[in-house]
Amino acid sequence: MISAALTQRIRAAVEAGFDEQLRATAELVAAPSLRADEEAAQDLIEARLSAFGLEVDRWKIASDELEAHPGYGPSTVDYTRMSNVVATYRPERETGRSLILNGHIDIVPEGPEAQWSRSPWDAEVRDGWMYGRGAGDMKAGLIANLFAFDALRRAGLAPQGRIHLQSVVEEECTGNGSLAALLRGYTADAVIIPEPEEDALVRANVGVLWCTIRVSGEPTHPREMANGFNAIDAAYQVIGALRELESEWNAEKDRHRYFEDLDHPINFNIGGIRGGDWPSSVPAWCELRLRVALYPGMTAAEALAAVEDCVRAAAAGSGSAGESARHSFDVEVIPDGFFSEGYVLEPGSDAEALLEVTHRAAFGHELTSFTTPGYLDGRVFVNYGDMPCLVYGPVSENIHGFDERVSIESIRRCTESIALFIAEWCGVEEIEESSAASAASAA
Repeated sequence: MISAALTQRIRAAVEAGFDEQLRATAELVAAPSLRADEEAAQDLIEARLSAFGLEVDRWKIASDELEAHPGYGPSTVDYTRMSNVVATYRPERETGRSLILNGHIDIVPEGPEAQWSRSPWDAEVRDGWMYGRGAGDMKAGLIANLFAFDALRRAGLAPQGRIHLQSVVEEECTGNGSLAALLRGYTADAVIIPEPEEDALVRANVGVLWCTIRVSGEPTHPREMANGFNAIDAAYQVIGALRELESEWNAEKDRHRYFEDLDHPINFNIGGIRGGDWPSSVPAWCELRLRVALYPGMTAAEALAAVEDCVRAAAAGSGSAGESARHSFDVEVIPDGFFSEGYVLEPGSDAEALLEVTHRAAFGHELTSFTTPGYLDGRVFVNYGDMPCLVYGPVSENIHGFDERVSIESIRRCTESIALFIAEWCGVEEIEESSAASAASAA
């Protein structure tokens, strides 16, 4: 293990660059990177990585290979306009282990801005927190990767293993960005993703399926409602059936390792509903946007089949609610986003053992792990790349909500922990003073 003196030297380098790290994070928060509009934010990342003197690979993620992969999620946007950015550090002699530092640039919509205490894009720092959409999920972690890497050069140290710093798109909706990076050939001996995970390590997480359920009705004038069929009413029958399936899956949690103690590991979220064309016409259609969680070990195809069986049974008229109970109706299930399996990070890897050490050095207490019912790109690296993936990042609050914020002190400690991890995992050697000065001035 690296010496106590070297540990302090690296931590001091993180501290010396931390004000600039916060400015870089704020700059990135101020560049809204909503889905299919991430390019301006990726420009910022590319410029910073180029300033480090690294070779930068930026490419549009559209490819036939991606669409053919079993982990691909059907997309509703144009991938020929969306790019990943990956910078690679290669030592003169590669004697250490390799590492991927991954993070996503995309964010979820901010919602009604009037319900924020101030603009979601101004990255206000107040009372030990940075606010803003994407501040926690996960621009603070993305920038932490870059500054953890650069802290070693600030400390006069050169990593001895190959390192890929990745800024990917599509994490919030398909996971296709990280999958595209894997298919481009980026692999390593371990991966770190500093998602907002409460200074803890994610042990397991669910898979996710997105789909649209389209219910068809029979339009008529409201004065003759008995002769028509209201698709919006029928959609409520479909929702009731989905809630029953959700309950059935939650009742099975004891059969799934690491999920036994979660109160409600499987969540079906109706994330959108729209239907009808005119207030004075009985609606002929209604669409539900659905997000389904699934346990590791269940494929997205199996989950989709279960959802299809569920809603078709409801459409056959087996329900008992209102007008829709007297009719069968047509229903269609269309996958349109996440089509991903969950994963388990098996204990016992060298990477996890090292993270326990570096976390203790940075935080002064033991690393904990937990299971999350949310999606993470870790599934790409674990399931398809056979790489240990450490999803581990700072304390955040209200991600995907109003007044999202991330803890400044937690960012600092996580950056220290990741920098120490790089130093031990990849190995380091001293660099000449002139090279160290050049690296510091470039940063």
